[in-house]
Amino acid sequence: MKRVRLLFLLLLVTTGYSHAQKQDKKTEEKTDPDSSGVVDKSLLPTTMPLLLFDDSKEKEEKKAKKKKAKKNIWFGIKTKRGFIRENIRGQEIYHIFNYTDATRQPDPYIRDVYWFDQGERTIRSSGFTSGAGYLLHGPYERQVNEVVVESGMFYYGTKHSTWMLFDAQNVLQDKNHYEEGWPRESRVTYYNRSSKTIEKIIPVQYGLEEGNFYHFYEDRQVAVTGEYQYGEKVGLWTEYWDTANTKAIRKREIQYQGEPFNDDFKPYIRAEWDDEGNLIYRSPRAQNQ
Repeated sequence: MKRVRLLFLLLLVTTGYSHAQKQDKKTEEKTDPDSSGVVDKSLLPTTMPLLLFDDSKEKEEKKAKKKKAKKNIWFGIKTKRGFIRENIRGQEIYHIFNYTDATRQPDPYIRDVYWFDQGERTIRSSGFTSGAGYLLHGPYERQVNEVVVESGMFYYGTKHSTWMLFDAQNVLQDKNHYEEGWPRESRVTYYNRSSKTIEKIIPVQYGLEEGNFYHFYEDRQVAVTGEYQYGEKVGLWTEYWDTANTKAIRKREIQYQGEPFNDDFKPYIRAEWDDEGNLIYRSPRAQNQ
């Protein structure tokens, strides 16, 4: 009888261990970021940016400003006034801004999207999701010890129109122009300018590549994405298969330095997938991460 009970207990333990192994394997498969090359459909061309940096829109905005503006209405959207005070190293810093509760998903191609985290009483430039906070929309001003050091305009969380930087004596030091988050210095090439079919967007600020880079196929699907900092490639650069806009499937990822000016780092292919999203190669360095 004891022998039967012992065999029964052994069977339970073995079965439980086997089941746990299967569960662990399933969990690993679900959490493995390389298990499938299929990624977020937000990179399909339904949200492709339209970039023709001309002066027509800016002229219209200047005309609108000359008219009597309604209180806290910017670009036709009702906003609320916000105010944040900080004390950093003995300096009083003030952020005076407008924000909106209008529902709008930020452009997935824009790297820096600014929003008001009401719970933490701070302004963030990444991590925005619907319901997390409020997109900045309208005029913004930053003061240090009651002196304006930065001023500009936001459009649904993105820097827009003219932004100016001042020194501690409020003397103008720099001026930049944006178009809904894109620096107007950015270089844009088109397959067909009349149909606004973009080939490449190379973000440029202060004469250097700075921000998110995009290369598109002629059918408007994303071909390559990556990021520049101070003119150098950083982080993961991803190539995608052309699937005729049905799916976004990674083709290859190349790992660049995490921070610019790291001459000791050598870029390497992190992973590759076939045109159905099946993993065909992963670098041993990626497996150890």
